Amino acid sequence: MATPALAPATTNVILNQEFFVQAARELCGRDADLAAVITKYELPPLWQREPGFPTLLYIILEQQVSLASARALYSRLQQAVRPLTPGRFLKLTESEMRQMGFSRQKTHYTRLLADAIQRRRLKLSQLHALEDHLAREQLMALKGIGNWTADIYLLSALRRPDIWPIGDLALATAVQEVKRLRQRPSPEKLETMSAPWRPWRAVAARLFWHAYLCKRGQNSAAVSL
Repeated sequence: MATPALAPATTNVILNQEFFVQAARELCGRDADLAAVITKYELPPLWQREPGFPTLLYIILEQQVSLASARALYSRLQQAVRPLTPGRFLKLTESEMRQMGFSRQKTHYTRLLADAIQRRRLKLSQLHALEDHLAREQLMALKGIGNWTADIYLLSALRRPDIWPIGDLALATAVQEVKRLRQRPSPEKLETMSAPWRPWRAVAARLFWHAYLCKRGQNSAAVSL
């Protein structure tokens, strides 16, 4: 089998466990700091989410709040709406959503998402056939979905191998720590720094997040990306 370096980062490549292990091994051969992460903390799990409306909604809930806060709100939503489909979600009143813990802004964004999917203006099931930049454009055409939300969906749900979410603060902090930088890198600096990790930057991101979590005493296996 060809090594990951010989495999193009195309839409047809979905990051599975085999590719993940191979790519991590190659990245460690290129970058001593990433090799040190695995030596110290072992290989992280291949965090992944199920593609579809619930996952994209959940990622919107995670915008600019703690993971614990988003998880608690999403859990309340799952209990209230079964199954969690766009149609059933839209039956919630805005008052019910506020009582559940939705902010006014996230109420608006998530209802826009559900309505776009219900009216088939956004077809999540078709994103897998698009190149990264085109899939990102489709997602970001909807108000409430910016670069970070689109990147996390492409990385974790569609398991694209070369997504590098430069707007993620935990990733920037992890890069600062692993690379022993004086300052947390800006998004522009993160983008520049990522060149040596192509076409497996989504794997590099997982290694950095793994280091971030382990350093703070969190069990990576128990954390969902």
